[in-house]
Amino acid sequence: MYINKSIENLLSFWLIIMFVLVSSIIVVGGLTRLTDSGLSITEWELFKGFLPPFSNTEWVAYFNLYKEIPEYKLQNFNMSLDEFKVIFWWEWAHRFLGRVIGLFFLIPLIYFVFKLGFKKTKAYIFIFLLICVQGFIGWYMVMSGLVNKIDVSHFRLSLHLTTAFIILTLILWQIFNLKIKSNSNYGYIKFKLPEIFIILIFLQIIVGAFVSGMDAGKIYNSWPLMGSTFFPNDNNFYNLFMISAFSEPSLVQFMHRNLAYIILSVYLITLYLVISNKLIMFNKTIIVLGLILLLQIVLGILTVTSGAQMFIASMHQISSILLVSFSVYFLFINTKKN
Repeated sequence: MYINKSIENLLSFWLIIMFVLVSSIIVVGGLTRLTDSGLSITEWELFKGFLPPFSNTEWVAYFNLYKEIPEYKLQNFNMSLDEFKVIFWWEWAHRFLGRVIGLFFLIPLIYFVFKLGFKKTKAYIFIFLLICVQGFIGWYMVMSGLVNKIDVSHFRLSLHLTTAFIILTLILWQIFNLKIKSNSNYGYIKFKLPEIFIILIFLQIIVGAFVSGMDAGKIYNSWPLMGSTFFPNDNNFYNLFMISAFSEPSLVQFMHRNLAYIILSVYLITLYLVISNKLIMFNKTIIVLGLILLLQIVLGILTVTSGAQMFIASMHQISSILLVSFSVYFLFINTKKN
């Protein structure tokens, strides 16, 4: 697909900006969860909430709405207006970034559609539609915490986070399509290992969101054992094979830990194949990927042993963006052979 060089540069610049913005909202979203701020705005407010409250009357109105939900009544009943403002700003920033992403994607997209036509921009149109769907998923998630619960559904939280990473992946893939040309000298890694690796990474993101949504990282704050045993002693092993396991905090933490070991094993097998088959074109990528994976594992251990301390838990999520990005790059160059 030929694209004029100047248009290609504009596309690349736009997509890089979008990658940075989507990465930023993932980080802010994680902090919104860690600070228990996600339910501070109890209405959809597609357009109205673009600007924050400026007057004391507006602040009191938002606070009064918050007082009507279970999180306030059962958990934060002693909260002052100033304390409410802290959690409000996190949720407002998260929603504001979402609106900015929508606008920053839509306006250039219209230009590129007129300039290049539908056929050459259909991948970007699909990403925009997914961004729109993500907005509805975010509200669908918030709704689950407004009645009878003091937290959002961890399943809906996981869907929201996973969709964000899918959007990030699709944007990154398009950047690589523009920037990385075909190279017939590339070998390739067999057994679909790059594909398996990234699938496992996304499974880990899904389970990691379950851990976050149920505060499962605040129990069993030891490693490598969970307390005094490898398997959590507050549960039965056969429960691991039931659907209800995804709603059991100790089992979800167990899954999250052991998925990391599986991912590490797949990486080591892939590293062995790169070295044994002398695929030197993958050397730098596989080393960097390994270092990021090691960082992610270390931050995961520190997150558990610190009881999900906010700074460490946030760094763990930031490193997951790096891990996904390099996993996507690794997959891309393994498929870009012709």
